[in-house]
Amino acid sequence: MNKLTQQQKLDQSLSLTPAQIQAIKMLELTGLELEGRIERELEENPALEENYEEPQRESEDSTPEGDASDQDWELGEYATEDDIPDYKLRELQERQSVREEIPFAAGAPSLDEYLMDQLALVTPLDGVRREIARYIIGNIDSDGYLTRSVEEIEDDLLFKAGLSVAPKEIEELIRLVKTLDPAGIAARDLRESLLLQIERLPETPLHREAYRMIRDYYEDFVNKRFDRLCSCLGVSEERLAELYTFVSHLSPKPASGYGDDSEGRFAHFTPDFIVTERDGELLISLVGERDLPPLRLSPTYLALLEEQKGQRGDSRQSREAFTFLKHKVEQARWFIDAIQQREETLRKTMTAIVAHQRDFFLTGEISALRPMILKDIAEATGLDISTISRVSNSKSVQTDFGVYMLKFFFGEGIINDEGESISTREVREALAKLIAEEDKRKPLSDELLTQLLSERGYPIARRTVAKYREQLRLPVARLRREL
Repeated sequence: MNKLTQQQKLDQSLSLTPAQIQAIKMLELTGLELEGRIERELEENPALEENYEEPQRESEDSTPEGDASDQDWELGEYATEDDIPDYKLRELQERQSVREEIPFAAGAPSLDEYLMDQLALVTPLDGVRREIARYIIGNIDSDGYLTRSVEEIEDDLLFKAGLSVAPKEIEELIRLVKTLDPAGIAARDLRESLLLQIERLPETPLHREAYRMIRDYYEDFVNKRFDRLCSCLGVSEERLAELYTFVSHLSPKPASGYGDDSEGRFAHFTPDFIVTERDGELLISLVGERDLPPLRLSPTYLALLEEQKGQRGDSRQSREAFTFLKHKVEQARWFIDAIQQREETLRKTMTAIVAHQRDFFLTGEISALRPMILKDIAEATGLDISTISRVSNSKSVQTDFGVYMLKFFFGEGIINDEGESISTREVREALAKLIAEEDKRKPLSDELLTQLLSERGYPIARRTVAKYREQLRLPVARLRREL
């Protein structure tokens, strides 16, 4: 028989209130996302409304504050949280009626449609054959490569579409797709794509030599084994340089520039802050702050809440009405407080960043960046490190020298021989400059780069140079070599 026991346990946990959760979620939103969030909250919560008091006092045709037409509604209409009062619907309709229409250009056909239209011109596509072709084309990735094998496509058609198709029929359609535009489409890899593109060009000695180099000596070509290529192809270094130049003009991503890019054409980037210099002073502004509608708690709901306080014990309906009204008003108050807290947090954070990186905002020079970590800004603002992290990971700032994500300004530092702290970003910039200015016939090894950086006041180890070079997506010296 199990024995019942009683014991004490000490446990530490973190519990967030709904208001704190609301504030955290608000903080992570960009300016454009916040506008949509406010509009959605206005539609869902009738206890929250835009504050029209100022415009109404200025307008000669404003409706009297006590107009019964705006406040004539019954409590029974709010049986669910999804219901919206008539006055809110009228406000939404008015906002929509004055909203300007956004012109949209006709979207270009997608890559799939473009290929299917071409394929229909070169071969009959009826019934099963059309489904096979659609499935093959649908498996071409955004770069234009078909990475699935014939066997995998055969299995997919059988188990997903219920079609039993012979491998020869799949191979035939793949071969036909490879003859379509853009050149190099549906290739298995880069090598095949380059060969397909060269095949489309007029036959010349240069094209024949390039085709042979890619077909027979691709590994030597990729690894830039120039001596071996000259020997195998029987060409001079000057001719080999011409071959490399020719291949460099072919497309490594055949599908680039094709497809439905209407979304990309209309996409735009809106920074969250603007920092400008005026007479030696840095001015900080929060983008979209003035465009946000002023919010307030609905006076009608507040009055109803007060009225229900005295009646909540009379009946079950009264208690339910009081609970509903209280919930909606508290939700609206949390929302308003969260927006205000968000604005205050963003201002504090951006002000501290600008103060710490003042020289950069004045000059735009990478060398002016100071080492700065999340803890520095947290101590300057009195905010938690996690809060600073949320702001820096999702917000951006427009300066006189370009637009930067806030996380751009954060980075560790090193100490030079003179005892000065230098940003690692400055070190990476110096490394990139050395590689950009090197003799491409004799690229600098990581050891030489380490020595040159040390001579310029950046004492770092060779393994650190290799790490920074990889972060800059720069290959090793052998692969940077050119003729």
